[in-house]
Amino acid sequence: MDYDSLIDAETWDFIRRTREAYPDDSTARTLQEERASYDAMCDVFRQPRPEGVATQDQLADGVSVRVYVAGNPSRTVMYFHGGGFVVGGLDSHDDVCADICAQTGYRVVSVDYLLAPEHKHPAAFDDAYTATCWAGAEFGDPIVLAGDSAGGNLAAAVAYHARGRLDCILGQVLIYPSLGGDMESGSYIEHAEAPLLQRAYLLQYAGIRAQGGVAPSDDPTYSPLQGNDFRDLPPTVIVSAECDPVCDDGRDYGARIVAAGGRAHWICEAGLVHGYLRARGTVARARDSFERITVAIEALGQGLWPYD
Repeated sequence: MDYDSLIDAETWDFIRRTREAYPDDSTARTLQEERASYDAMCDVFRQPRPEGVATQDQLADGVSVRVYVAGNPSRTVMYFHGGGFVVGGLDSHDDVCADICAQTGYRVVSVDYLLAPEHKHPAAFDDAYTATCWAGAEFGDPIVLAGDSAGGNLAAAVAYHARGRLDCILGQVLIYPSLGGDMESGSYIEHAEAPLLQRAYLLQYAGIRAQGGVAPSDDPTYSPLQGNDFRDLPPTVIVSAECDPVCDDGRDYGARIVAAGGRAHWICEAGLVHGYLRARGTVARARDSFERITVAIEALGQGLWPYD
């Protein structure tokens, strides 16, 4: 793959800075060192919270969350952070959630779900679903689910499970989500050596959150693409990075929703790489994509579908 022609200079600079702060040598680090290194890398790109955004850390029926508010919101965004189910937390994605709050005017609830390998599946999913149920009862607002990477997986898993159980979910916006696609074909092979996320890393972590270390083959709360019924899912926008092994997961998930009679829109962001949300302050392509993401969240929160 000729990444020199696909990826522009700004994005290459983002890749370089990311690698300097978070080298690709996770096997040489302890779990605690890995998490500290990831958090330090996120700090390199952290932007200040927009003026007017207030936050409060609290418990959502036992799950740690951070609530972002600007003004008097009438909608709630449940945000699930990325990090391969192993790293990340409330601080790693603090500025992303603050920006979503400021740009949409919606309340944002960031969920500090339990991480693997200490906490096996369904721990992360249970926390995501528990926090979503809590937010629906606590605020009484309609909800838009959102998340990046592993967090996109959790958002989709919550949407799948919530059918017939929750009536407050208006839509979901998934950002370069890892949804459990076929790692022997498509983008997993074409972009196996993509900058910042390689297929080998995905294979290494494939079963890290599974009981016994073997990923299940029929559990959509673990891998949403393993579902066998995609009817009645909420309107869905999926935003993938072109230069990313998991790119096709977003395409395939959206196609299954549409085939089942639902609404889904897939955006493939040209020349971008996994994790590009952190580049929205320095890379024009990432900034434009983040604008599309926040517009999608705002539109779904209003019951609008601007993609026909």
